Amino acid sequence: MHFNLNEEQVQFADALKRWIGRDYSFEQRRAIIASPEGTSSQAWARLVELGMTALPVPQEQGGFSGGATDMFVVMRELGRALVVEPYLATVLGAQFLKLGGGHGALLEAVATGELKMACALGERQSRHDLRDILTRAERDGAGWRLDGEKNVVIHGAEAGVLVVSARTGGAQRDEDGITLFAVPADAPGLRQTAYRGLDGLRAADLRFDGVVLPPDAVIGQAGNGWELLEHGADYGAGLLCFEALGAMEALFDATLEYLKTRQQFGVPIGKFQALQHRMADMYIHLEQARSMALLVAVKLDGADAAERRQVAAAAKYRVGEAARFIGQQAVQLHGGMGVTDELAASHYFKRLTTIDLTLGDRDHHLARFMAQPGFQRAP
Repeated sequence: MHFNLNEEQVQFADALKRWIGRDYSFEQRRAIIASPEGTSSQAWARLVELGMTALPVPQEQGGFSGGATDMFVVMRELGRALVVEPYLATVLGAQFLKLGGGHGALLEAVATGELKMACALGERQSRHDLRDILTRAERDGAGWRLDGEKNVVIHGAEAGVLVVSARTGGAQRDEDGITLFAVPADAPGLRQTAYRGLDGLRAADLRFDGVVLPPDAVIGQAGNGWELLEHGADYGAGLLCFEALGAMEALFDATLEYLKTRQQFGVPIGKFQALQHRMADMYIHLEQARSMALLVAVKLDGADAAERRQVAAAAKYRVGEAARFIGQQAVQLHGGMGVTDELAASHYFKRLTTIDLTLGDRDHHLARFMAQPGFQRAP
């Protein structure tokens, strides 16, 4: 699949590459992860300066109205460098605000980099089913009272505003009765338990005990939030595919370089045919993942919801398959060093593994794809 970047996209990619090459090396990233904050205010300021936070925000709120293909460029470069800053969580939160309408002041704050966001969508029992919601919001005068728990909220403790899914009606797994809320992180009754994830990114478990919210905290329409939630999650799945592609490209390059330099029996181990075959298989997986990531990039902004749903599920599944294969092969080809903390290969593998588990794993999206209208099993 051929896809040519326009001039602005090339400039964005080049600017990111220069910043990463200068200020976000592998060793600098390790130092950031080991810091008490787990993220870098300097790195965030640089992302803001480069216009990355304004890119997906509408022009009316001070942004650039960038589409999914623009985000493909950005997330791919961030994936290549394994950037751990709360960029994905923030732009996904902004996407929910865009889809829901209103909340212009919050979007303006995202564009200027003043506001970081996170999305609290998963619960302990829900696994990858975003409809499975026990968190409830009840009417409290003109506003709402929120009670419940959310788990593994990426950058939940770093965000100023959280997008939270809650049930305002219906049964536990109904599509009707879901409402999304914009919840201030400092709201009384909200408790956070922060920790560092397998991939080095910060996450948090959240508990809401009688959190009182104003009427305008609702994103979209109360009780009709399923389509909004699904649409935003598809967008997030696309961003994860772009990031995974960048990580796989970097991991493939690092593995190829290792095979060219690691000597055994007086020759580089890349001379051995069996290892060349493994690299060829990795390349095939990489190319298929690249094609699916590009396909979802050009379909995410389309008006056809059924097509978006189908392509997003297919891409998340296929990219996940490629990530597992490339990650496992890269670790094996690096030998015992491939699992050490000192080598980048292990960090790429861990990030690819957690990407697969975020917003639906391979099994979830395969089942989702097969459930779409028009899917036919082979006779």
